[in-house]
Amino acid sequence: MFITGFPADAFGTNCYVVAPARGEQCVVIDPGIGVVPRLEEVLREHRLQPVAVLLTHGHLDHTFSVTPVCGARDIPAYIHPSDRELLAHPERALAREHWMMLGQRLQMTEPDDVQPLADGAVLRIAGLEITVDHAPGHTRGSVMFRLPGQEDYTGILLSGDVLFAGSIGRTDLPGGSYPDMLRSLATKVLPLADTTLVLPGHGPETTIGRERATNPFLQEAAPLAGPNRGM
Repeated sequence: MFITGFPADAFGTNCYVVAPARGEQCVVIDPGIGVVPRLEEVLREHRLQPVAVLLTHGHLDHTFSVTPVCGARDIPAYIHPSDRELLAHPERALAREHWMMLGQRLQMTEPDDVQPLADGAVLRIAGLEITVDHAPGHTRGSVMFRLPGQEDYTGILLSGDVLFAGSIGRTDLPGGSYPDMLRSLATKVLPLADTTLVLPGHGPETTIGRERATNPFLQEAAPLAGPNRGM
C-alpha cells in the first residue's frame, strides 16, 4: 500500500492520498484549502489516478477543494449524511466570528456526485478495502477510515479530527458534542490495537498505543470502553 500526505495552506489540515501502489488508482482524503497545486504534483510524481474523494467530516478546512478535485476527473465525493449539508452550507458548522473572518471570502460549491458513508461500511474502491467508522463529537457526521496494516502496524486509522497526537478535535463548534466525542473515543478508538498507526486530520502521525498511554481524552473515555479494549 502507498500512502502520502501533506498539509493544506490553511489550518495545517492534512490531505492524504492512498493507493495500492504507485502507478495505480487512488483515493484522496480531505482536500482542504489551497491543496490543488500540491495534490497535482503528488499525483504526477507517483503516477496516481484518483477515483474518489473521501471526507472525514464537513468542515471547510477539510472540504474546500473537493469540487475542483472531483470535477476535474468526474469522480464522486463521499461524506456521512449528517454532514452532507455542510458541503453547500459550511457556515452552519462555524462560529459566527469565524465565518465573518474567513468563510465569506471563500466560495464553495458542491460536487455533482455525492455519495453517503455508513457506519461499518466497507468501501471497495481503487483496489482498497476501507472500513468506515462513524465517530460523532467533532461534528455530527465525523467519520474515520480504517485500512489493513503494513510492516510494523496491525492497522492504519485515518482519524480526521476525532483523534490527534496528544489531543482531539474541538467540540464547541455547531454540531459538536463532548459527550458524543467521549463515546466515539470509547467505542471506536480504544478497541483498536496499540500497533495501529494513526494518521490524523492535523499534526503528526501517532499510534493508538502512544495515545492510550498519554492522551488525557482517551484516558477520560476509558471507563466507558469496558474491560476489553485494545491489545
